[in-house]
Amino acid sequence: MDQPALSATELRVIVAVIGVVVLALIYFFGRPRKPGQGERRAAKRGDDGRIEPTFGAIEDGAEPEQGELDVSLRAELDRLGQGNAAKATPRSTVGIRPDRKIERIVTLIVASRPGETIAGSDIVVAAEKAGLQFGDMGIFHRLASGKAGEGPVFSMANMVKPGSFDMSKLDELRSPGVTLFMTLPGPLPALDAWEMLLPTAQRLAELLDATVLDEERNALGRQRIAHLRDELRAWDRKQERNQIRPGR
Repeated sequence: MDQPALSATELRVIVAVIGVVVLALIYFFGRPRKPGQGERRAAKRGDDGRIEPTFGAIEDGAEPEQGELDVSLRAELDRLGQGNAAKATPRSTVGIRPDRKIERIVTLIVASRPGETIAGSDIVVAAEKAGLQFGDMGIFHRLASGKAGEGPVFSMANMVKPGSFDMSKLDELRSPGVTLFMTLPGPLPALDAWEMLLPTAQRLAELLDATVLDEERNALGRQRIAHLRDELRAWDRKQERNQIRPGR
């Protein structure tokens, strides 16, 4: 038996429904994706499999979330002043790094309590009390006595992008924390530098009512501290073996 022909009204309804479905598909699947949309952001891993320490990933004024504070530290160093172009007009001579290859970066994070931020003025006061000096790249540095020309033992950057501290807008700054990092080789043996870095991070955490985390943003416990000391002791031994001695 033949099916009755659809009326003009029924045809218009069917065409309208199909049109709505097509528009919905175009909207959800045809619109361009924003950079990084749908991707899980993770800390960058180096060639040796280690997670690269990072800082400065939170846009100024954005709501910070612990665990999403990632921007490549090596790239930030280049952008903030490690590159030769930026070195031509440094903000300060304090903490300028010599033009040498960075073989390793060791990082500690001093993070605010969950759901809280730290005032910029409090960060600066705590940094000065912990023996840090404001200088090159617009960040803070710890210098070795008598070896200021060999670069900082370690530095402290802001977690708020771009990582530097704008002293003219300090009263407006609210930050989820700071990143302390030392680049190797440096002016001191790695283990000696670590023995300066760790107490400074702990002192900052005490002054700012914050927490010390490792480069993976886990709480820094005794086991992790011991493991880092062993790694840096081994790094120092390797540097001693590779050192070229006169007459050898």
